[in-house]
Amino acid sequence: MPLKLISLPYPEDALAPAISADTLRTHHGKHHKAYIDKTNKAAEAMAMAEASLEEIIAAAKRKGDKPAFDNAAQAWNHGFYWHSLSPAGGKPQGELAAAIDRDFGSLDKLSQDLKARGEKHFASGWVWLAEKGGKLSIEETHDGDTLALGDKKPLLTIDLWEHAYYLDHKNERPKYLAAVIGGLLDWEFATRNFAAVGMWTYPG
Repeated sequence: MPLKLISLPYPEDALAPAISADTLRTHHGKHHKAYIDKTNKAAEAMAMAEASLEEIIAAAKRKGDKPAFDNAAQAWNHGFYWHSLSPAGGKPQGELAAAIDRDFGSLDKLSQDLKARGEKHFASGWVWLAEKGGKLSIEETHDGDTLALGDKKPLLTIDLWEHAYYLDHKNERPKYLAAVIGGLLDWEFATRNFAAVGMWTYPG
């Protein structure tokens, strides 16, 4: 079965005013959908129409097929990003909260570091909270690269491409980051990812 564009886990207006319904309609309904459509075409050409998104990403990387990799990785990143956000926000709990205090000093310090890394990231990409061997780190990927492969497990991500925030904040990425980090990160999602044995998989 072809990959599907997953539904948003909240109404389109649920993240406003930080991320407006107009932004989500464009970002999810047009950008993410385009990545899914292009990935399905690439999967057909690779004889992988029945494969998972993670399998397509890995195969494209092995083959050095950059267009297929970029579209598949972007499809995965966006699915993970939608789940990294929540109108309820919340706070880290349990072992994740303890790990944040151990590795960053406090949630406030982690928030400051995430915002600083996102602000300084040149051009398009992603900033991630990740885990390896129980230790937390902030990671950056450029353009369409992803943490879907490799040994660092993503817990949360924030999209740094301009289409994620331009309609709401113009070119002021710091305002977008402050609003997202200040109250829209889904810490329940991060806590589940931290506790899970494996990595999140795209559900489409």
